[in-house]
Amino acid sequence: MPLVTLSDVLKPALKRGHAIAGLVTLGWEDMRAYVAAAEAEGVPVILQAGPSCREHTPLPVLGKMFRHLAEGSSVPVVAHLDHGYTADECREALQSGFTSLMFDGSRLPLQQNIDETAAIAEMAHSASISCEGEIGFVGYAQGETSEGTNPEEAATFARETKVDAMAISVGNVHLQENKEGGLDEPRIRTIEALTDTPLVIHGGSGVPMAQRLHLARSSNICKFNIGTELRMAFGDALREAVNSNPSRFDRVQILKDTHDPLVAATRAVLRGFKGEDQC
Repeated sequence: MPLVTLSDVLKPALKRGHAIAGLVTLGWEDMRAYVAAAEAEGVPVILQAGPSCREHTPLPVLGKMFRHLAEGSSVPVVAHLDHGYTADECREALQSGFTSLMFDGSRLPLQQNIDETAAIAEMAHSASISCEGEIGFVGYAQGETSEGTNPEEAATFARETKVDAMAISVGNVHLQENKEGGLDEPRIRTIEALTDTPLVIHGGSGVPMAQRLHLARSSNICKFNIGTELRMAFGDALREAVNSNPSRFDRVQILKDTHDPLVAATRAVLRGFKGEDQC
């Protein structure tokens, strides 16, 4: 199945009451496990190349990897640039075969964020691909503090940028290792009353499982980004693989042992976003 755009998977999700997982990739091992898990669950998947992934592997290579996996997949796959900070980076992703660009102008003044995001959205739409923007600022565990999304500003942002999806800050935090927090549902309801643009939660690993499922089925949140949770699962599997036989040195053989545990962990994540008609 060829790659699809972000809109191709989010529009049906919004209509039918489920969400799609945006899975943060770091390398071949997690990419192929994510697609295998999506096929086993019969759901689309969004493969995301964030800043740390791009530091390790160039965008043109990532585009080819995503396309190769999509072409052999039985489910729709989106190739998504996560947290693109410049127009040049977004343009390179487009030229590398990505089907969705996320421009992160959340640290910019509101009007500058609107103007720059709108330009990226126009570039994406001219190439028949999708664009995600961010309004408000999603902070980091043990790092920068979040700035909650103002609902009226979100409505203006959605209208003026014409993004296909809008990331919001409603209690979510990047790199959170536990699920002790929760999202601000009243703020979410206010935002979705003012705009029908599909909403995105970054830092989804910190959202309790029950709330993920509830919001996937009952709100305009159509995409949850999951990174930390599955990186932890991969790390656990890798340690087990290394420690199980300390004399092994062939990394291919070691990495093969991470596949099944990561597929199982990913399937559990994907089940948490299914609609009632998908169970």
